Amino acid sequence: MPQPSFATINGIRMAYYEAGPRQGVPVVLCHGFPEFSYSWRHQVAALAAAGRWVIAPDQRGYGLTDRPEALQAYDMEHLTGDLVGLLDHLGVEKAVFCGHDWGGIIVWAMPLLHPTRCAGIIGLNTPFVPRLPVDPIEMFRHAYGDEMYIVHFQKPGVADAQLGADPGKTIRFFMRAPADGVEAFEARPAERRSLALQEGLARYDPANDPLQFLRPEELAVFTESFERTGFTGGINWYRNFTRNWERSEHLPRRIDGMPCLMIMAEHDVVLPPSLCDRMGEQIEDLEKVLIEGSGHWTQQEKPAEVNTAILDWLDRRFPA
Repeated sequence: MPQPSFATINGIRMAYYEAGPRQGVPVVLCHGFPEFSYSWRHQVAALAAAGRWVIAPDQRGYGLTDRPEALQAYDMEHLTGDLVGLLDHLGVEKAVFCGHDWGGIIVWAMPLLHPTRCAGIIGLNTPFVPRLPVDPIEMFRHAYGDEMYIVHFQKPGVADAQLGADPGKTIRFFMRAPADGVEAFEARPAERRSLALQEGLARYDPANDPLQFLRPEELAVFTESFERTGFTGGINWYRNFTRNWERSEHLPRRIDGMPCLMIMAEHDVVLPPSLCDRMGEQIEDLEKVLIEGSGHWTQQEKPAEVNTAILDWLDRRFPA
């Protein structure tokens, strides 16, 4: 990763990492949970080497960026507003926004809230989902029960303490290759499909984990960051699901007027490729690519394949 730069935008001090020539349409890489800009290290290097201007921020609550205390400071208006503020700081009119996991939710919201600032959108694992007819937290509770991790995260302070008790163990538990594929996961009994990740974390023994794909030095970077920041900022994004849903009733239900790319991961059991089946009905200009053999952490598990998919699409839709 390049050295960080800093900007005061939208009421916070934001860290971001910039590489490549300052020309053409920049690509802004938005991380998920529990990650920060470092999760894009392979893409930052590859895009810059290909002559692309690439920007990877630590989003609010993460890394070297500020962590406001107010819960509502992590709603969608703030999270997308941070990206608009970053463009303003850099003097950029439009960018291609690429997001993974929670970052994917944010970048799919950008054309709905700030369409004039978007040149294109790349979703990694996370599909575009129009506003649901019910509160998503109630939907998750009904489908998976109270201990499904997103529902569990709604309890003030509880998950924060659980994940923060041993950040190294937490990172090792989350960032693992899949134990099996989507079909095998969906064939499990219902009680073994609860997505109660906090219960899995309590049982997890990180010693000699055959599913760990990160090198020790990479794990150390993630661990150091979350030892310093804790997990509350990132968890607060989840605690705004209901607020975001309540405030999105007026937003469009589809995306028109810009090219979009959806990169799917074959073995992501949380965000399986089947969730993308209807995206062609909801997005005017959509391409889809499947990364075979990858679990949820696709840009880190299969960096070469992800880099190829992104650069091929950029070269065709945004020639340098």
